Amino acid sequence: MARFDLQNLENGHIAGAAQTDILFEMGIMYATGRDCSVDLVAAHKWFNIAAIKGCDRAAKLRAEIGAKMPKADIAVALREAREWMTTH
Repeated sequence: MARFDLQNLENGHIAGAAQTDILFEMGIMYATGRDCSVDLVAAHKWFNIAAIKGCDRAAKLRAEIGAKMPKADIAVALREAREWMTTH
């Protein structure tokens, strides 16, 4: 399985569409437990960030995951996404 270089992603070295695809794939990775444990909070966070950057598929999956999550977990995911967007 491919691993993403988060340092390049976080430092902005990956251009627009490619960055959005990586953010979406991060959501998929955490939603499915591919190469990690399933973490719906992290999945929601990455789908939210990808959706903000224009990925319609991420917005749809974020909504599907959100429907299965407690409100407290959604709040954590939204806060983490906001913090990531603020620093990157």
